[in-house]
Amino acid sequence: MEKIIKPVNLSLWKIKSSTWVAVIVSLLVGSLAGLFAVVFRVMIGWSSKGYTATASSLFHFLPGNTWKIFIPALAGLVVGPLVYFFAREAKGHGVPEVMESVALKGGKMRMRVIFIKAIASASSIGSGASVGREGPIVQMGSGIGSIVARFFKMRKEKVRTCVACGAAAGIAATFNAPIAGVIFALEVILGQFGSSAFILIVISAVTASVVAQIFVGDIPAFVVHGYSLNHPLELIFYAFLGVLSAIVAYLFIKVLYKSEDLIDRWKIIPDWFKPVIGGVVIGAIGLLFPQVLGVGYETMETIFREEMLLGTLIALVFIKILATSITLGSGHSGGVFAPSLFMGAALGGAFGLIIQALFPTIAGSPGAYAIIGMGALVAGTTQAPITAVLIIFEMTRDYHIILPLMIAVVFSTLISSILSEETIYTIKLLRRGIKLKAGKDINIMKQIKVKDVMTKSVEVCSQDTKVGKVIDMMHHSKHNGFPVLNERTEIVGIITLQDIREAPVEGIMDQFVSNLMSDKLIVTYPEDTLEDVFHKFSQYDIGHLPVVIDEQSKQIAGLITRSDIVKAYDKQLFVKDEIIKKATS
Repeated sequence: MEKIIKPVNLSLWKIKSSTWVAVIVSLLVGSLAGLFAVVFRVMIGWSSKGYTATASSLFHFLPGNTWKIFIPALAGLVVGPLVYFFAREAKGHGVPEVMESVALKGGKMRMRVIFIKAIASASSIGSGASVGREGPIVQMGSGIGSIVARFFKMRKEKVRTCVACGAAAGIAATFNAPIAGVIFALEVILGQFGSSAFILIVISAVTASVVAQIFVGDIPAFVVHGYSLNHPLELIFYAFLGVLSAIVAYLFIKVLYKSEDLIDRWKIIPDWFKPVIGGVVIGAIGLLFPQVLGVGYETMETIFREEMLLGTLIALVFIKILATSITLGSGHSGGVFAPSLFMGAALGGAFGLIIQALFPTIAGSPGAYAIIGMGALVAGTTQAPITAVLIIFEMTRDYHIILPLMIAVVFSTLISSILSEETIYTIKLLRRGIKLKAGKDINIMKQIKVKDVMTKSVEVCSQDTKVGKVIDMMHHSKHNGFPVLNERTEIVGIITLQDIREAPVEGIMDQFVSNLMSDKLIVTYPEDTLEDVFHKFSQYDIGHLPVVIDEQSKQIAGLITRSDIVKAYDKQLFVKDEIIKKATS
């Protein structure tokens, strides 16, 4: 008896041991990311004081406040060379680089990126460049997750999960929004939801949030009045605000990447110097519209208090698009989340003023429309509706806005997905030839055909096989389901362990397979791609597909499983990575 029990206990211990290691790593990632988020805030404050004092000293001879034009340009002198020569992944908003790391590199990220991103982004944000904190802290937190996981020699899948843990921790610590951080990591970074990943990500997000609260307190990102739905008909107005937000989000994405293309064509100017030129332009815009400089939280709270005119609000939407596009297009470092919040607040505030003037007995406060506009525009740029709803709720802690927020976010996501399949994050990857679906590069999956990876020697059974025989086959096989053939060796159904479990127990061993099998056939063909198979797996929630010769024939050619796809995908990734290394070496 002892000999039988002892291996079982040892196996259980190994499972528990690996689980506890993962939990400890997620705690460590959350703690470090939370600390880094706090340090990053301090760095932004130092940067702001340092660049302002330097510009004031160097350009004090200029009339009025025109010396302020050169504050972002001075930051560009630091950001440009730092990013160009030491870590080009630190350029821009950072989230696409994390998504690429998870999808193509097994979660591997370089340690230097954490520190280069911190210095570059703190310089850009502190100097007034029109970007936010969330992209940098997501990239830095993810980098911490990657390094810690690899230090503990975790498996590739766990490394990916730890990268997502770092991203969630960064969002949680930056916005004091642990729930939104978790959903962002699952919805945007991993592109899928899973229970094992969810547990570890929650631990990291909660830990980071607690660490940040120790230093900065437990306060919401925005202090707002208690808004409520004034009239049920207001939901129509909020739905229309969602539509407008999607259109503005689409415009923002187009202008952002168009600016990047135009500035990339300036071959006469070295890439490392372009942030300086961009900085001068941003500084000039800031002289006329200082509200668009930096993260912009103070301006957003001014909008909530309804202290801005309609014309100013409308102008700020488009000026912010321009300022952020020039900032990132020229090579500065920072996030697009805060600019999206800013545009949404300005758009919602303007829309609220118009609706209040037209329908004074129905419309509520314009401040409420500004808050809802933030969530709707974030949903439009990211097409991540759950994240958008939760982050606005956690940033304001006002439950009364949930109904209009959900309506606006859903309509924004719907219209945005119609206007473009890509988000503000995935379009950057698409421009590099990477198209993600559920965290996988489906461009790679389009290149591989079923016939190249399918298992050709297939275990099958006939219609008149007894169920007892099938159970014995399953006992000696790695599969828990077999194709069923007729006397002409044509596939007529599938028999699975689930089919057997759901059948009456009495006399089951002597039942024929034809009585229990599923005859609703879902098949694939040798010339199909792995992308086609992937869609079928997702649509029908299955783990394997019979491969038949063609659409006319029911002759079986092989079998393809999820593990076949994963192996082929990883192999092709390795080949692609080697090609890139040779091209860049």
